[in-house]
Amino acid sequence: MLWGGAPTELGDHAVVRSGTVVYGDVTAGDGFTTGHNALVREETTLGDDVLVGTNTVVDGATEIGSRVSLQTNVYLPRETTLGDDVFVGPGAVLTNDPYPVRQSVDLAGPTLEDGVSVGANATLLPDVTVGEGAFVAAGSVVTEDVPERTLAVGAPADHRPLPEALRGVNDL
Repeated sequence: MLWGGAPTELGDHAVVRSGTVVYGDVTAGDGFTTGHNALVREETTLGDDVLVGTNTVVDGATEIGSRVSLQTNVYLPRETTLGDDVFVGPGAVLTNDPYPVRQSVDLAGPTLEDGVSVGANATLLPDVTVGEGAFVAAGSVVTEDVPERTLAVGAPADHRPLPEALRGVNDL
């Protein structure tokens, strides 16, 4: 336990690689796996078969479903929610503060519903919801909610019909 909260609970077959820090008051299901130098902060719940990649930061007070893959260098801020079968590509950044250091507001991270895929280096702004089965293209900047089974592409992201080749479930 690294702080005054509840102890850390890791499910069966957890693999925590060198340099990784998992704070107290974290609960992870079976098959939890990290890369090297990852950070998972307090008040975080992770389902079964979750990968937290090398140099990835889960900044606490976050809920992550099952069969989720957070690739290398992902940043998840506090107050973020990820459903089941979610993929977040390398270098993707989610944010939770609409006016950093300019105004005092309640933090509200993004919500990624079941089956969402987020491409490499995408940025999701605070309090957006990416609907079930949606796909955020690499490098996109998501400034507003993305409807389910929709492709979000560009900066700021435009919404387009999800191409047939991207329909279906994530194979994680």
